[in-house]
Amino acid sequence: MGLVSTQGASAQVVKEITKSEFTKKVADLEKNKDWKFLGNKPTIIDFYATWCGPCKRLSPIMEQLAKEYNGKVQFYKVDVDKERELATMFGIQSIPSILFIPKKGKPIMAQGALPKAELKKTIDSNLLK
Repeated sequence: MGLVSTQGASAQVVKEITKSEFTKKVADLEKNKDWKFLGNKPTIIDFYATWCGPCKRLSPIMEQLAKEYNGKVQFYKVDVDKERELATMFGIQSIPSILFIPKKGKPIMAQGALPKAELKKTIDSNLLK
């Protein structure tokens, strides 16, 4: 049993999420026009594309943050090429775009491959306040 948890720790910590999973785990934007967060902890969603250079630079930073905030913040990523409808719902025009979702209140969108320090500041001041 100890091996299972050890292997899980080395697995990818930022999970790719589809529109259908988003609807169940984050928010059902088709059913509720007003924002209603369904998650049980603050969440960050990285909207990215596999061909995007800045997205590739941001990915390891998001993985590091997911490990640092393990148990406190949920991390997801959305491939905008595979999940166009979800990207459209959030008006994603440039990538990477990062959606910070507090447990209560409205989500905050940031654009660009932000430095780790700036991401941590946003997490600490908006998600874990």
